[in-house]
Amino acid sequence: MKKILVVDDEPAIVTLLQYNLEKEHYDVTTAEDGDTALSLALQQSFDFIILDLMLPGLDGLEVTKKLRAANLETPIMILTAKDSETDKIVGLELGADDYVTKPFSPREIIARIKAIERRVDKPRQSGPKPPAQALVVGELTIDPENYRASKAGVRLQLTPKEFELLVYFAKRVGKVLSRDALLNGVWGFEYPAETRMVDIQVSHLRDKIEKDPKHPDYIKTVRGFGYQMEAPHE
Repeated sequence: MKKILVVDDEPAIVTLLQYNLEKEHYDVTTAEDGDTALSLALQQSFDFIILDLMLPGLDGLEVTKKLRAANLETPIMILTAKDSETDKIVGLELGADDYVTKPFSPREIIARIKAIERRVDKPRQSGPKPPAQALVVGELTIDPENYRASKAGVRLQLTPKEFELLVYFAKRVGKVLSRDALLNGVWGFEYPAETRMVDIQVSHLRDKIEKDPKHPDYIKTVRGFGYQMEAPHE
């Protein structure tokens, strides 16, 4: 049974999420403040974290920042009552995988969780396999079956969303990809006018795979359109 940590200081929202998630057979743990959430996330293993932005003690952004600093790769979805572009961008820049603005539909949250699960469950449940289908781009080796990626033999520490984005690029080397195409292909949802999300995640990915993120060898910016992955020296 998959474990989800739900963090919100509004009892009605916690109850709503817990009820709907447990109906979908998730094991739900709850917390009402950021300090408790941080402690639980570091001490226990969760498959997903749903985290309110405004919390007593540490807020959701600080919790996200500390979890990513501790190299915790668990997918994080931020809940926010603020319909502010700045809040969304800051959350993503700190390492959140997704966000939902209140009020929200529990069905939407469950759909997003399941979309991520479909991408990562198979390799986690089936155990290690020979990387027969590994993707090789320059010094990068990406093994979608076993959910691993390395550069020059060194394992890359990627969040689930970063890994999905890398795989999407690696399967389309040389092809110019629009931000809308990346949103649809990687996130799997319609995000009108949310192309900034792509830019932030590409920036995160560059930080981890590029020798000089400001002068990338792998993921090039195609001004006015999107991005293109290239194999260096090819």
